[in-house]
Amino acid sequence: MKNRILRIVALVIGLFGLGSCADLDLPSDGRMSLEDMFSDYFRTRNYFNAVKNYMPQVGFAYGQTPLASFSDEAHDASDGVSSNVNNWYNNRTSSTSNPVAGDYSWEHYFQAIRKCNTFLASINDPNIATAVIDEDEKNGWIGEVMVMRAFYYLQLVKRFGGVPLISTPYEVTHDFSQDRRATLEECIDFILADCDAALAIPESGKSTVGFRWDISDNERGTITRAFAYAVKSQAALYAASPLFYAAGSKYTWEKATEITKEALDECLAHGFKLFDTTPPADIAQNAYAYYFINRSDPSRSVDKETIYETTSARTNVWKWAGTPITAGAEKAGAGPSQEMVDAYGMQATGQMPVLGYSDAQHLEPIINTASGYDPANPYVGRDPRFYASIYYNNSPRSLTSGNIDKTLIPLSFTETVNNVTAVSTDDGVTLSTTGGDPWIFTTMLNEVLPAGEKRLITFEYKSNKTITNAEFFYCVAGGPQGGVSSGENIVIEESSEWKRFEYDLSTAIANFGFGVNANGGQEPANHFLRFDLSGNAGYEITIRNFNIESFTSPPDATPVETFVGGNSGISSDVTETRFTRTGYYLRKFNNYKSNVNVDADGLMKIFRLGELYLNFAEAAYQSVGPDAAVESKASGAGALSAREAVNIIRARVNMPPLPAGLNAEEFEVRYRNERRVELAFEEHRFFDVRRWKILNETDKFVTGMRIVKSDNNYTYNRIKLQDRNTNTDKYLLQPISQSEVSKMASYTGEDWQNPGW
Repeated sequence: MKNRILRIVALVIGLFGLGSCADLDLPSDGRMSLEDMFSDYFRTRNYFNAVKNYMPQVGFAYGQTPLASFSDEAHDASDGVSSNVNNWYNNRTSSTSNPVAGDYSWEHYFQAIRKCNTFLASINDPNIATAVIDEDEKNGWIGEVMVMRAFYYLQLVKRFGGVPLISTPYEVTHDFSQDRRATLEECIDFILADCDAALAIPESGKSTVGFRWDISDNERGTITRAFAYAVKSQAALYAASPLFYAAGSKYTWEKATEITKEALDECLAHGFKLFDTTPPADIAQNAYAYYFINRSDPSRSVDKETIYETTSARTNVWKWAGTPITAGAEKAGAGPSQEMVDAYGMQATGQMPVLGYSDAQHLEPIINTASGYDPANPYVGRDPRFYASIYYNNSPRSLTSGNIDKTLIPLSFTETVNNVTAVSTDDGVTLSTTGGDPWIFTTMLNEVLPAGEKRLITFEYKSNKTITNAEFFYCVAGGPQGGVSSGENIVIEESSEWKRFEYDLSTAIANFGFGVNANGGQEPANHFLRFDLSGNAGYEITIRNFNIESFTSPPDATPVETFVGGNSGISSDVTETRFTRTGYYLRKFNNYKSNVNVDADGLMKIFRLGELYLNFAEAAYQSVGPDAAVESKASGAGALSAREAVNIIRARVNMPPLPAGLNAEEFEVRYRNERRVELAFEEHRFFDVRRWKILNETDKFVTGMRIVKSDNNYTYNRIKLQDRNTNTDKYLLQPISQSEVSKMASYTGEDWQNPGW
């Protein structure tokens, strides 16, 4: 039998930046064979999970800034210091240095694909995969890996166009001279085939294994059938778009309509719907704002919109794109552009306030007088998504009502005691000391301590004497340990009336990991306290409402002042990175309670139902027009037109519907604007202007708003920021790393580099 030992040396010589052997999870001397790896259930499962490690943690992954900073959505305030955006804005992009490669480059995704190929080839080979694995569970893994491979290829296609298609592990004898870049159509064929093969796997009917629609909350990161349909939807849309469509390709707008409608309908038929939960006024402005600060629940008991969300990397808007009045903010980061602000419509009329610009510098907007827009009060009456997404002059930084939201972990006392009697009464629990070294255990936390600026032990009490040397032991390893305590320094004053007691847990958390860290001991949920009352008999204390409280004091209701000289005022000093260049700050994903003490910002969605509605709307208006209904592709879903799909998106935020009768050109303007607004700052606009081939119109520069305050009056002046020179045709696709181009040129004799690079 052919030797199947994983030869690191052979892979080092391999293709597409796969020189690192770190992703093999195997000893570097190659002693573990594939047979060894796949002969054990747990090793096989670990290899499967390792494939998931390549899923992107979308967010501020491009040098502590989002992809929006490299598009016309935003301008980063680090433009004048050494940074990725400084290189981008000054046209310092090349095949050896690409500021938008971020953490997810050509090399990254081909490493991921190689991992997928090894898993699929091995798990399907009975001579290698000898582990005893439930057939439904194994088929679920196969389905997930096939869809992940399709997703990884989709990320490459979006960035580079056609790429080499590799479906099996490379053998040592592989002839690299035969490799080639596949056409875009071939790549889309491959992506859709992988998704369809996965979707052809029957659902197991089991709740915990198989390639499923429904998963539980503790299965975050699992690839579902909805994910496969989302990949298909986006792949078909891109394939039909002007940048990628080639005459004669099967991926016409008609084909894209068929695929995107099926994807949408299947998700709707399986319970997906737009998130429309109205939040309390002191939590978020509207359902749209609330959606982006909430973490999804994979079971979809509340959030039925999210298909897949970044699994761990919070956006940290408060830190990397924060207002200067946010505690701990390090830089202003991605400031939304004036063009982005102009895109938000008027809620009363549903019309766009700005129809374009009469000058090349975008300083003279063409005002839509029928919209209700007032240039002297530019932030009044706008689309609710504007208020959810952007901090503007005098916008409220805090939505607080003044009340402090507390999370409580109630604790009670156990029967594990020493020289203490505990008697439950209607008032609480009375603890009486009967001898030296009196103490009593509490119940376990049963959960990890919630994040908060303050985390306290609190209770109400009455005491017959002042206790001068009480102590808490933090039982993090199954019981009390010397030194892992507060020390005998806690005073509980005598009181015949109910009195509140508080003790700060900051030191216990920082030094001992109490409630937050296993630290070599038990899991945080199993931590508990030992309460030492005093060194003598004769003390009696009645306690009620014994809790651990976690809370963050609400931010002051200070407004965000972006006028010149304001607390967050616009700055033209290119070395000052803490103040906006555009006159705006990013609000989307930002929970106003977030600061240096608590990170409550949201996580970016990779796929959500809102995108599927818009993908279908685009394909449908291109193929059959705005108002023609496209029949259902799944049981339980109905016929839908492009305009109706867009209006469903608008209805979520109470925006008036687009009217019937728009021609294709008129609808295209409204559709593209709607997509820009709905998907703002979610890593879509960067790719959309490229696939539409309008980059030369959108990305030469952006503008901002310089506001001057005089008494209580404001003067609004549009300003043009620097030319970027990143809007030429070569920027439609990204450069392939020069090392890869040179390597493949030596093998194939062909130049694989994208045009212009």
